[in-house]
Amino acid sequence: MADLVIRGATVVDGTGAPGRVADVSVTDGLIESVGGPLPTGRRVVDAAGLVLCPGFIDMHAHSDLALLTDPAHEAKVSQGVTCEVLGQDGLSYAPADDVTLPQIRRAVAGWNGDPPGFDWNWRSVADYLERLGRGTAVNACYLVPQGSVRMLAMGWADRAPTGAELDRQRELVAAALREGAVGMSSGLTYAPGMYAGKDELVELCRVVAAFGGLYVPHHRSYGARALPAYAEMIDVARRSGCRLHLAHATMNFRVNEGRAPELLALLDAAIDAGADLSLDTYPYLPGSTTLAALLPSWAAEGGPAATLDRLRDRAARERIRHGLEVVGSDGCHGVPVEWETIRISGSRDPAAVGRTVAEMAAASGRPPFEVCRTLLIADELSTTVLQLVGNEENVRAIMRHPAHTGGSDGLLGVARPHPRAWGTFPRYLGHYVREQGVLGLEECVAHLTGRAARRLRLRGRGFVAPGYHADLVLFDPGTVRDTATFEEPRRLPEGIPHVLVSGVSVVQNGRHTGALPGRALRRAPDGTTR
Repeated sequence: MADLVIRGATVVDGTGAPGRVADVSVTDGLIESVGGPLPTGRRVVDAAGLVLCPGFIDMHAHSDLALLTDPAHEAKVSQGVTCEVLGQDGLSYAPADDVTLPQIRRAVAGWNGDPPGFDWNWRSVADYLERLGRGTAVNACYLVPQGSVRMLAMGWADRAPTGAELDRQRELVAAALREGAVGMSSGLTYAPGMYAGKDELVELCRVVAAFGGLYVPHHRSYGARALPAYAEMIDVARRSGCRLHLAHATMNFRVNEGRAPELLALLDAAIDAGADLSLDTYPYLPGSTTLAALLPSWAAEGGPAATLDRLRDRAARERIRHGLEVVGSDGCHGVPVEWETIRISGSRDPAAVGRTVAEMAAASGRPPFEVCRTLLIADELSTTVLQLVGNEENVRAIMRHPAHTGGSDGLLGVARPHPRAWGTFPRYLGHYVREQGVLGLEECVAHLTGRAARRLRLRGRGFVAPGYHADLVLFDPGTVRDTATFEEPRRLPEGIPHVLVSGVSVVQNGRHTGALPGRALRRAPDGTTR
């Protein structure tokens, strides 16, 4: 007798093939059979009218700390997410040492929070993955963050590495991959990773390629120089022989409205020339980041304390203002900042949350940059913002690409987070599949499951097939939708009554069961992830 039999679901298996009505049995955490009708199980779920598909894979998650502080992880598992990729944008908590870990915590406090009394008892990637393995609602993969690696090797210096410093970075990347990281990320608009030149990135990606890993860059510009920035990453992959996955591959800002076809032509040409390439996006227009990330790169050299000193210095802060408002800083993607598009989503001043910098400036009679500067100093650079710069035409065009996968880029440690943290995957299914018809159902599920699993080289995950791990989602295709909004971003989605991770029900009849069957998935010596 099977542990579980799911009866009468429309099985959409993650390959893109047409759905078919079938019974599915699960035993010992694995899919035993797909067919029907099947013998009864110890537990039976009547799934008539529901779609059964593989669990969704969030290819760009910022749950590095949230999974440890709140392992039930309702924000993601309620969406049907059963695996997340952490260590994004070149900054995360491992590898680190006693000097750099406090600096990293401060640098990403706006993303993840920094809870008092938390036990930061790891320094290596191996120890961090072991900590994750103590029990979470979902599985997680980890990318070694290139910015954290650079910090360990050479601090916050804005220069090329010495030979010894480059060797140290190579050693750190190799060690992380041996300990289970599935690849490397970069955040090339975030200090100190943004100080790395192309040749330095190529050398590190050669190490990643030797382990069969994936390079996942947040590239240097999503604005004025977006296409050259994408081209640079393609060239890094070509020269290093590394597989490439472009993080949140949007074409934002007014300068790029309607230019998605140019990006897709660039990607197609690279694929035709032999590039092993994929990308992810979130199905929303605005972005989300820290307010400090918009500053010119030179202002961040030396670390957070040095940045705060510059914001207090009269000459330095005027230079920062000029870079932001007149020139267009590299932190703001080469586009002069439009303060009406910068909405505060997290601050120690609760009155600031939900208001744009322009609105705060008008209400107070102060220049917008002074509002920005005051917030950054008061929050010690942890202010988070929504950046209202998306383009719907581009979003739709990019999600149709055959190399596309889904990623939430959700920041959970924020007072008023972007709703993508709670709504990305049901929004794909409800808004862009059912309501808009931008993607077909089977095609969209393949983007969010099987295609992502192949990119991560997940062994035995990502498809509904015998012998695969029972990471499964049951949803109602007629009602599934996101309910999270920019005003109420923590609202649960609708139409996803069941979620299983390794055969264990984490969501049952729409309610979290409290089960924590997830674990860290590690790169194995054969290059697969398991």
